[in-house]
Amino acid sequence: MRRRVFLPCCVLILTASFGPSPAQADIGIISPAEALKRIQHPDPAQRPIVLDTRGDYKAYFRSHLPTAHHINFDTLRGTDHGVPVQYLPDDLTRALLIRAGIDRNRLHLIYATGDTLPNDEILSASMVAYVLEKYGVRDIRIVDGGLPGWVAAKLPVTQEYFGNPKGTLPERGHPEIALTIQDVVQRNPASVLVDARPKNEYLGQDDIWLRKGHIPGARSFHWARLMAKDNTHQFLPFETVRPQLEAEGITKDKSILVYCGTSREGSLLRFYLKHVAKYPDVRLYEGSWKEYANQKQYPAETTPFSPAKP
Repeated sequence: MRRRVFLPCCVLILTASFGPSPAQADIGIISPAEALKRIQHPDPAQRPIVLDTRGDYKAYFRSHLPTAHHINFDTLRGTDHGVPVQYLPDDLTRALLIRAGIDRNRLHLIYATGDTLPNDEILSASMVAYVLEKYGVRDIRIVDGGLPGWVAAKLPVTQEYFGNPKGTLPERGHPEIALTIQDVVQRNPASVLVDARPKNEYLGQDDIWLRKGHIPGARSFHWARLMAKDNTHQFLPFETVRPQLEAEGITKDKSILVYCGTSREGSLLRFYLKHVAKYPDVRLYEGSWKEYANQKQYPAETTPFSPAKP
């Protein structure tokens, strides 16, 4: 009779922590209530960098979010070769972002105010978000509703200044999200070029620009169509605006190139398409119409886009 031999076995037990994992780095929007929770995190190292991007510094003095550091969006731009409000060179931009405390390992909350057209600064928030993304920052949220939504929710504001310590930028940026004038002029015909300005400027019915009209082949989609009418810092759900976007041929399967007057409106349209609607390929022509209009060798047109046109 054969005896059975039972060999001792080793049992390896793997243990894992099922506690909350760190928040995934992302770019998008955040509710005021969730933003306040992040600002009041019990661990100071987990609190976000809060950026008030308004151009009106007196508005910052009147009231702002707790721990908000004021960075006037227009300090990131200046005249270059006679063309106003061009983005600054990399070395100057990096110095300004480091001075503002931008940190490659922290969440960044961005907001502004001015909830009705035409006096609106959501564009300053999206412009600063664009610059941070271009310089490699991966964790960015725009406060949905801005300061108007924050106040409407009866959340605390302060007049106390807040200065961030010097920041540390990522080693690698994402310059590929930016377009030059050559990129736009030589663009792939299958791409979709979108003008984010108001329709009257697109048609050349304004007193603003050196030349009138728009880049040939561009479609018109005013950025404000993406925002709530009673608060232009409140982003509309994608399903609400999806039919309007698709009616203009602005669809997820296309490469989308956006521009406007100086790049702020275009930055909002890009932010929405890329980070709210999750379109895979959306880039911004930084020079926008103020640069293009100054290059008189390139044509302009004042008639609306027609699908029959190239």
